[in-house]
Amino acid sequence: MNPATFPRLDPRTLADDGDTLHFCSTCAFSQACLSEGMDKSALMDLHVLVEHVGPYHAGDHLFREGDPFDAIAAVRAGTVKTYVIDREGREHVLGFHLPGEVIGLNAIDGEHYPCNAVALDTVMLCRFSFPKMAMLAARLPGLQRQLFRLLSRDIGRAALLAGDWTADQRMAAFLIGLSGRLAARGFSPHRFQLTMPRTDIANYLRLAPETVSRVLKRFQAEGVLRVDRRELEVLQHAQLAELAAPVLRR
Repeated sequence: MNPATFPRLDPRTLADDGDTLHFCSTCAFSQACLSEGMDKSALMDLHVLVEHVGPYHAGDHLFREGDPFDAIAAVRAGTVKTYVIDREGREHVLGFHLPGEVIGLNAIDGEHYPCNAVALDTVMLCRFSFPKMAMLAARLPGLQRQLFRLLSRDIGRAALLAGDWTADQRMAAFLIGLSGRLAARGFSPHRFQLTMPRTDIANYLRLAPETVSRVLKRFQAEGVLRVDRRELEVLQHAQLAELAAPVLRR
């Protein structure tokens, strides 16, 4: 991520009321700061690392595979898809990143981004210089733990769908996971938009697009969901969660 290539927004990422600084409620690092009870000087140290960038529009790339790695970014608004292209030119979706979630963590071990990241709708980011953040994390244990937690969570999500699960189980796990991630950021866990196309969902779940449509129609016919184009309402959360349980190991 070259900061010179990003359109700029208001550079203030933290609100200052004269006595305290606080992150946006959806910020991926707010939990670390709150749990550590960071004082204003510690928050200021993190504040100076943050740069608001965007907006990106649907189809805009945030970075591409092979670009030099020097930053991670938290999604402030919108949805980001990460993917790779294989040698035969086929796309493989790696994941979808929602407000409050971090992209670029899988580049920490190397000097280049190992995948592509593209905006699915209007996206805004908080960009963190990773070399500077790593130095700060060395003296702020809470920040360091949160970085490890976020990295571990990404690895866990990538492994969830590796098993021999049915199409119903894969779709249920995807929807329950999405519901939980939205709830963790203060959004409704029962009514939300599927901001990603059905073809991308199918690719991510390793299913055919027609299978995704068929499963959603069946869930709706059974009264588990209500689907209206991209609008989705979970009507039977417990039933969906039970179906997802083997995949999510709950």
